[in-house]
Amino acid sequence: MAPQLAMVAGESSGDLLAGLLLGGLRERWPALKPVGIGGPQMVQQGFEAWWPNSKLAVSGYAEVLRHYLEILGIRKQLRSRLLAAPPDVFIGVDAPDFNLDLEADLKAQGIKTVHFVCPSIWAWRPERVDKIRRSVDHVLCLFPFEPALLARHGIAATYVGHPLASVIPMQVDKAAARSQLGLPLDAQVVALLPGSRKSELRNIAPRFLAAAALIHQARPGTRFILPAAPGVLDEVRQAVQLSGLQDRVQVVAGQSHTVLAACDVTLIASGTATLEAALFKRPMVIAYNMHWLSWRIMAPKQLQPWVGLPNILCQEFVVPEYIQQAATPQALSDAVLQWLAAPQQAPGKIAALEKRFNALHLELQRDTRRLAADALEKILNT
Repeated sequence: MAPQLAMVAGESSGDLLAGLLLGGLRERWPALKPVGIGGPQMVQQGFEAWWPNSKLAVSGYAEVLRHYLEILGIRKQLRSRLLAAPPDVFIGVDAPDFNLDLEADLKAQGIKTVHFVCPSIWAWRPERVDKIRRSVDHVLCLFPFEPALLARHGIAATYVGHPLASVIPMQVDKAAARSQLGLPLDAQVVALLPGSRKSELRNIAPRFLAAAALIHQARPGTRFILPAAPGVLDEVRQAVQLSGLQDRVQVVAGQSHTVLAACDVTLIASGTATLEAALFKRPMVIAYNMHWLSWRIMAPKQLQPWVGLPNILCQEFVVPEYIQQAATPQALSDAVLQWLAAPQQAPGKIAALEKRFNALHLELQRDTRRLAADALEKILNT
């Protein structure tokens, strides 16, 4: 008999991870009918979305404040609905600011709680570990070092690998991806990935587009492609129109994996997408810019010198990062141009990066669907 399962996944990356997780759970329990907050990837797996995950897709303290009352109202309504008809287990997928408080309330009422994606207490906000311990019965971890870290704080956890490492092939067909997108096989292609949240587009997209203009000046034959999440497609097209680059930047709906497979280099916002780019073995320039107040609050909490996942996992700057004021169009364009020139000016640089990313890919490649379903089954039977 299939368990009653409730889930919450925020933004596009959480929806993608949750959709992959649900695929494995439905193999174990074909009659599974999960409910909660999610996006299109989850809906494809039979998920009933009471609210779309776009309602939670805001970032940074200042940005969240503008949507605080609406988000708080959604969480209260969801909490009441779940307590009125308790599920066998609740799975919060990432979105710790929303999910951990909800999980704490549900756990206090005897509902089993699982958090999928360990909050990055190893990178910033280590004080959050106490809330994790109060809120969840088990954590499903994407990275191999996380279960031991959580165990030191009395939190049960299982390493399930990163599902994207099994979805993204070790070797990708660049020519096929370019053919699918209508890109020339012999052009140099730069992928622009400024993020999927509206707040990210406001703060990051103009910098990326200004950098693209500078790159085009230096290398007129460069092609640019920008995959836009369905929820922000209109905003992306408007930003490109305002930049005057509508004849140079090809905007596509979704297809971020095809775009990463097709490109030579990506200029990319810090987040899960940087790990996806690493799994595609692509050179990248990582950047991020947020509201100044959010940055003032967050910066002192940072524990490591890196913000990009590829650099954090490799424990060194294997790709450049430009954060906040450092993320100027000139700096970003110069860094991208260095990657584009590398085959002639620094032979072996890209091959060395690909070798690092291959090793990272193998480390993260596990049977995530089976491991997650096994862990969940054990939790349900305890």
